[in-house]
Amino acid sequence: MSTNKKSLFTTPDGKNLMFTFILVSSLFLLWGVCNGLIDTMDKHFQNELGLTKSQSANVQFAHYLGYFLMSLPAGVLASKLGWKGGIIAGLLIVAVGGFWFIPATHIQAAVQAGHVSATTAFIAYLCGVCAIATGLTFLETVANPYTTVLGPPEYAATRINLAQSANGIGWLVSPIIGSIFFYSKDAQGQSTGSQTLYIPYATIAVVVVVLAAIFYFAYVPDIKNEDDYHLDESKHGLRSIWSHKHFVMAVAAQFFYVAAQAGIFSFFINCMTSDKQTGFRMVPTIPASWDSTMTSLAAHSGFLHSWLLGWFETNKFGILCISDKGAANLGTVAFACFLLGRLTGSWLLKKFSAHKILGLFAVCNVIITLLIFCNLGWLSVVCVFLSYFFMSIMFPTIFALGIFGLGALTKKASSFIVMAIMGGAILPKLMGYIADKFDMSRGFIVPMFCFVFVAFYALNWPKFSNAESLHGVGAAGGH
Repeated sequence: MSTNKKSLFTTPDGKNLMFTFILVSSLFLLWGVCNGLIDTMDKHFQNELGLTKSQSANVQFAHYLGYFLMSLPAGVLASKLGWKGGIIAGLLIVAVGGFWFIPATHIQAAVQAGHVSATTAFIAYLCGVCAIATGLTFLETVANPYTTVLGPPEYAATRINLAQSANGIGWLVSPIIGSIFFYSKDAQGQSTGSQTLYIPYATIAVVVVVLAAIFYFAYVPDIKNEDDYHLDESKHGLRSIWSHKHFVMAVAAQFFYVAAQAGIFSFFINCMTSDKQTGFRMVPTIPASWDSTMTSLAAHSGFLHSWLLGWFETNKFGILCISDKGAANLGTVAFACFLLGRLTGSWLLKKFSAHKILGLFAVCNVIITLLIFCNLGWLSVVCVFLSYFFMSIMFPTIFALGIFGLGALTKKASSFIVMAIMGGAILPKLMGYIADKFDMSRGFIVPMFCFVFVAFYALNWPKFSNAESLHGVGAAGGH
């Protein structure tokens, strides 16, 4: 093992915590799968329950509402339970939410029989989504700051981005899972998603119970963050956190970033497919040769037959377009761009200041979302995928910049930054409303302005923090 790699996970007292880091990173993989499934579900509910884009965004609302309601309690409990106790509590709550999808699926089956309304079934699913989110809140509140203390403080942003790369892997596989269990059809061409939607969630529930048992017996040391601002000596506690502009602005920046991310992720399938009512599409007409080639590959692919079949369909206007299943599978390509961005960003963060890289990525996404807004055909389609690449490092880097130097109050500060995830509950509904009123490309005006604020925070972080950079330079003092 190289010296550089050892230094990344070695504490000042000489302990190598790489195994602990890998174990904690598995939580980010779980988080990625859960969030990726949420984003893949919107179009399913539009189809099965007849919802508009704005209404289907209630999936994101319920998800991020769970974060908002539990972020402060999670911070308080995490402070009392410690790193390990907070992680185990979060995993068990996720298990409860995952198992809830079993009765929720039975409720949707009752809709087809005429016993309950579609609204009742949708609310049942939203309860499961919210329950899982409350468990993920514990994991976010604990795991994000914990990765920053598992080695030298100057590599905090690098470690959190490496851990979040596991998150990217989870997001990579979740569209494939969603295409199989949310958008598959039977031999008669009827959707089977309403009968199989519970399967991935019940599986997640079983996995997290096992993971909770592993954490119970694993070595998870209780390490304190560096106290650059001497908050441990302060008599004012919570007020001391809010006196630091770099933390306050991080809360706002995280609100707007997650709003942009949730909107782009949740409407990705809508971007790739033809609107069933208006026929509007961002993707130009698909050549017939693409469909015949895919059908031919499916005929000779054996076990990949069902995955390759059904990527394209002819809409009611007679135009060959990408199907919902095809778009869900393309989500894997989008999240591959996201993962590539995470890995590239982690490498850049070892060489350059964290706020500069964040600012660069945010400015790039302002330009990219503007090009999507202009609906420039294939260029705008490519830009949708590029937006994933440049979003990749934003959440963990904002997190690391926001908790910089807060010492023993890091867990409290972390809970407020997690609470800012509420942006993902509110602004996607606005994006969906604009898309319903105009078209999907116009909805990207919302994330564009969100990225403008992230860029503002990143480029002004040294002034807010009174520090030169997060990379190898301590804080110059308090505010």
